[in-house]
Amino acid sequence: MKAIYEKHNYSAAIRAGDLLFVSGQVGSRNDGSPEPDFEVQVRRAFDHLAGTLAEAGAGFEDIVDVTSFHTDPDTQFETVLKVKDDILPSKPYPNWTAVGVNWLAGFDFEIKVVARIPK
Repeated sequence: MKAIYEKHNYSAAIRAGDLLFVSGQVGSRNDGSPEPDFEVQVRRAFDHLAGTLAEAGAGFEDIVDVTSFHTDPDTQFETVLKVKDDILPSKPYPNWTAVGVNWLAGFDFEIKVVARIPK
């Protein structure tokens, strides 16, 4: 993912006080290409998100707000919820906004979050 940030001149995350604003994470393979299996692509996006959160000393339990982007929400959302339930299985759940889009640079799912950084 670092190559993507450098190529397009943006940060994986920015800290503001005790909040971490994480840029959109996609389910790329090691070479940066989109993972073709949708569920695996979603899991890889969450894996990339976990790595970005960990670098700031945070984890999934620290997420307070989620925005996800979907190229075909009607057919994809059940899979996304399955993965989300594996990763965020208990309350309190973060706020979540899901947005249908027609382009994600070859990807079918992207997730961005705001998290609290633990003290």
